Amino acid sequence: MSELPQPDENTHYSSRRQDDVDDLAWPTFSPQAMALLEDAGEVLHPAAGELLIDAGEPYDFYYVRRGGVMLLDRRDDRVVFLVEPGDFVGELGMLMGQRAFLPGMAVADTEVLRVRVPELQRLMAISGELSDVLLRAFDARRRLLKRLGEGGLVLAGDDDADLHRLQDFAERNQLPYRTVLRSDDRAWGDLARSTELPPTGTAVVTGERRVLTAPATRDLATALGIDLWGLADGSRCDLVIVGAGPAGLAAGVYGASEGLSTVVVEDVAIGGQAGSSTRIENYLGFPGGISGAELGRAAMLQAVKFGAKLVSPRTVTAVQQVPGGLFRVTLDDETDVEACAVIVATGARYRRLQVPGLTDLEGRGVYYAASELEATVVADRPAVVVGGANSSGQAALFLAQHASHVHVLIRRDDITETMSDYLAQRLAHHERITVHPRSELVEVRGESRLDGLTWRDHAGDKDVSVDAAGLFLMIGAQPGTEWLRSTGVELDDRGFVVTSEGFATSVPGLFAVGDVRSGSVKRVASAVGEGSVVISAVHTHLAGRATP
Repeated sequence: MSELPQPDENTHYSSRRQDDVDDLAWPTFSPQAMALLEDAGEVLHPAAGELLIDAGEPYDFYYVRRGGVMLLDRRDDRVVFLVEPGDFVGELGMLMGQRAFLPGMAVADTEVLRVRVPELQRLMAISGELSDVLLRAFDARRRLLKRLGEGGLVLAGDDDADLHRLQDFAERNQLPYRTVLRSDDRAWGDLARSTELPPTGTAVVTGERRVLTAPATRDLATALGIDLWGLADGSRCDLVIVGAGPAGLAAGVYGASEGLSTVVVEDVAIGGQAGSSTRIENYLGFPGGISGAELGRAAMLQAVKFGAKLVSPRTVTAVQQVPGGLFRVTLDDETDVEACAVIVATGARYRRLQVPGLTDLEGRGVYYAASELEATVVADRPAVVVGGANSSGQAALFLAQHASHVHVLIRRDDITETMSDYLAQRLAHHERITVHPRSELVEVRGESRLDGLTWRDHAGDKDVSVDAAGLFLMIGAQPGTEWLRSTGVELDDRGFVVTSEGFATSVPGLFAVGDVRSGSVKRVASAVGEGSVVISAVHTHLAGRATP
């Protein structure tokens, strides 16, 4: 880089607030908070053009006292943000041990206060004021980066199932990104001038200009440094929680806040299956409703605040009891973590239907979640939702804001048998939603994408065929508990974990909460309640271990 990059009309300045998110993202510290930071930090005078942060590397907190720090897009050395005096460099991933999305370079005559991340975490633990300000700012910054698509991450390729898979991963993991389609000659050409792109298939370009061709989501997570948070092989902790849906996150918040060293492992994305719910209206304290993604993000912030380690996307493949009353928890990369207690909160997955051609169209019109990403697919076209639970009703109402019409297929005679009354009433009175009782999907049509389907109307003894841009499957509940069978834990005939008082399983020290538990109520509120209550049983178990 021969010359120092210069801001232009596309640069975002930290001093120019445009909305409430900007105000939260760039807070003003009180004198007390600044005194804490100054006591814990060191003053640096970087030269003009000196890199303080590099993309793809861990980084520290930098408060700008004079000059400024430019956050750059390495593909064209464009200045994305200019962080000015009185503001700081840092966002949510910093606290979670993630790597920087964008490099940060000092301008001329810059003075910064650097606070190492462990010191910053210590200050947040002892100062509620500083913790609240920083967590709100970090959350707002992640949302700001997502809104602007400015995280250095580019997902490029054709509008197909593989690109949708990566977009869904980025959305559910709250990653800022932008999409470049091969069909967009101008955007593709601009990207290709600075990046060597493959002639076919999907490509991911990271903030350090690394190109990944059709990566697995695990490979992408590893490249971005979001999959492990300082978790080394042989690590030991008080509690491992398997699953980061509402139940697992609640257990993580309460466990960490009560002093337990806590690791939460999630195989898809923080928030679990509930993270794909577009609007939950009967959750206590949110009369206007809250999306699953928002609820998951808020819970994640609380867990991080209290020191829980969140590991995602990683899968637990085995749990074994070892000498000393410990559990050895093995992850899918063969990393082992030893824990004094384990909570299983893996929830349940939607069931796959055995309809010919259905699997081939997954991600190309056939989906298992209804988010903004899928809403664009069904804009002004018909959509079909299969399932009669609350998640189906929430999806139908959300899709009806975009689709020309939404058909809901249920197996029963009356949707009120399985759906909350308020949702059933809204579906029944919505002009663009029709509920079809005693109906069963029998056929899907489409070559490169779904374009139509047929269901069997058992009530009318006829087949019904419609054009459809999107099919959303939200049926049944299959627990992911195969990995538990080797522990000897008792499962019911459907594979759900059998528990007794205190959510204890048949294996001492192993607990189960949420949808994975046999007989559980499949509601977000009950999952959160179980996740919080189980911690008292964990404490009792740990106290028993400590007693000679």
